[in-house]
Amino acid sequence: MRVIIVGGGIGGLTLALMLHARGIGATVYEQAGEIREVGVGINTLPHAIRELADLGLLPALDEAGIRTRELIYMNRFGQAVWQEPRGLHAGAPVPQFSIHRGRLQRVIRDAVAERLGAAAIRTGRRLQGFIQDEGGVTAHFSDARFGEAGETVRGDVLIGADGIHSAVRAFFFPDQGPPRWQGVQMWRGACDWPLFLDGESMIIAGGMAGKLVLYPIGKGATPQTRLTNWVVNIRTGDPERPPPKEAWSKAGRLEDVLPFARRFSVPGVDILGLIRATSTFWEYPMCDRDPLPRWTHGRVTLLGDAAHPMYPVGSNGASQAVLDARCLADRLAKAEHPRQALAAYEAERLPATAEIVAMNRVGGPERVIDAVEELAPNGFDDVERVLDRASRERIVKGYAGKAGFSAEQLAARKG
Repeated sequence: MRVIIVGGGIGGLTLALMLHARGIGATVYEQAGEIREVGVGINTLPHAIRELADLGLLPALDEAGIRTRELIYMNRFGQAVWQEPRGLHAGAPVPQFSIHRGRLQRVIRDAVAERLGAAAIRTGRRLQGFIQDEGGVTAHFSDARFGEAGETVRGDVLIGADGIHSAVRAFFFPDQGPPRWQGVQMWRGACDWPLFLDGESMIIAGGMAGKLVLYPIGKGATPQTRLTNWVVNIRTGDPERPPPKEAWSKAGRLEDVLPFARRFSVPGVDILGLIRATSTFWEYPMCDRDPLPRWTHGRVTLLGDAAHPMYPVGSNGASQAVLDARCLADRLAKAEHPRQALAAYEAERLPATAEIVAMNRVGGPERVIDAVEELAPNGFDDVERVLDRASRERIVKGYAGKAGFSAEQLAARKG
């Protein structure tokens, strides 16, 4: 079997590795001229790290990122709403990682190049179209760098892992329109900064209308510093008028983000100083797409953000792409026919991810902050008097169960 993977992001590269581990050949076709370390920080949850650890990537992840010890939800005044250990410290069999997206992608890319060979990753290849027949899929890629003749390839199946602006998805759903936006703009950056708390903790302060996120994603220049990721999310725009694709991932400006950053206070962290010290940061709209009625069309299916782009809430975007890859690789390895494998993959993963997309739109586990802020908008003396622990726990733990990383689910997989 040969698999054509369109998109060299975390999902597509992980799929190539997992297919290789099951004796299935795969080639990754990436539109960019090279796979570079772009983006900023992400969290990758234990249920996804477990899959990457099974591929032998744990030592490289330890070199690239930070094992997350603790997660703290706060209101915008820096008062703790919920606090819990994470990863190994919560009893999971593997860590949770806070890591630069580009470094995570590099770890997986390097493993693909080493195990499958450098020719397994074809960069500068833009998908122009594909056709199916009873025996397989034929895809044509143009040269995205120089406009020269590209290449035509043949495979048993084609997987669209090409992100929220997926060309594969658009082929089947040409009238889907732009991504869905709730009016929330994001500023995201990272710089070397003095560590806060124990240097391994993650802080999320404020609800869906206005949020600050802080966590270390790598070693710093000194033992007293960390490469520290920060995010400011603010509802600023008209949801009916999402920014055009060209406005995504543009360089941010201090005069735009600092007025919003002043809303937040976190004990022990100079938020404005951190943002000012970041030489380059980025502005994005926070977007997703409505769940699809189907991903699979014969010998073609979708994976990761191409299938289920979701709000960056609950640390689940990249994690769910890794779970997609594991499920799809298993199905292709066991099924009698590729069509059967793709249909079984969709039946398992589409409903699960659609539910997460819906939960993330209302805040996911971070909805616990909104629940407290609605009852105590000016802060509190005792959070228990605002919303009792059992109620807060239902919000946070309920999401973990739906997303597949509850303590019980991780323990069951370990056994």
